[in-house]
Amino acid sequence: MSALRHNWQLAEVQNLFALPFNDLIFKAQSIHRENFDANEVQISSLLSIKTGACSEDCGYCPQSARYDSGLTPEALMPIDKVLQAAQQAKDQGASRFCMGAAWRQPKDRDIERVVEMVQGVKALGMETCVTLGMLTDAQTLRLKEGGLDYYNHNLDTSEDYYSEVITTRTYQDRLDTLGRVRDAGINVCCGGIVGMGEGEQDRAKLLLELANLPKHPESVPINMLVQVEGTPLMGIEPLDPLVFVRTIAVARIMMPASRVRLSAGRKDMSDEMQALCFLAGANSIFYGDKLLTTDNPMTNHDVALFGRLGLHSGGSSYAAAGVQG
Repeated sequence: MSALRHNWQLAEVQNLFALPFNDLIFKAQSIHRENFDANEVQISSLLSIKTGACSEDCGYCPQSARYDSGLTPEALMPIDKVLQAAQQAKDQGASRFCMGAAWRQPKDRDIERVVEMVQGVKALGMETCVTLGMLTDAQTLRLKEGGLDYYNHNLDTSEDYYSEVITTRTYQDRLDTLGRVRDAGINVCCGGIVGMGEGEQDRAKLLLELANLPKHPESVPINMLVQVEGTPLMGIEPLDPLVFVRTIAVARIMMPASRVRLSAGRKDMSDEMQALCFLAGANSIFYGDKLLTTDNPMTNHDVALFGRLGLHSGGSSYAAAGVQG
């Protein structure tokens, strides 16, 4: 088994990115097989439980109140609607249900409502994850007491490039939230977005930051920027798909025991590109027709792709999970 390291140096990461593609993929796939079933992919479903009107200025996000993206803000969803969506996700084979709310930081009363949602979803037999923005110590502990399994809080990019994308919170704010979550004993879901105009060194530094945390995030979502009309990053030069695959592979090598999630941007990826990502060590996806507010491949398409690749979810086939093609 590959040893878990937290002392990576930038030159080492850059050397991984510079490997011949075949060598990089072979190394990543070899490490993947040491730690996971090579043909098993964990399935998560993501629901926006509170949409839009966010005070942050994240340059990629249509939920920011600062941008005219045509998004209609929606208040926090009723608990029964959330549980209905969770049951549907479970029926379609998802094992984890993730809930996202467009807040800079939730109020304490919001946390209590989210805890009710978490407990309701857990009662369905699913893992739970939420992404709510920054947290206080007390809010983090309340979520832990409520039974939350995972908290998502992405670093997005390198510290060097961060201010080019976001100015309303600092990189350290994000690290502080991750520290609170980790110290509370909640599993960490943390990754980033590539294709935002960053350079190769920024992608290397993002993975360096993640891998050198005191504990590797249990889930590492790697997102391809989804360009949304009205946001500052609309019209930016798209990332080379093979650079994205390389990023997946390097993440797998550096964080061998983490779930590396193929996240936003899959709708614009060919089946062949997704297959390369799975070969490079991605072993988790979001499915459903929406990722918060952006389009995602339809579930039936994912079922068909998994069938063509011989992949399965959670150690059981889609047919066993009750999903029809």
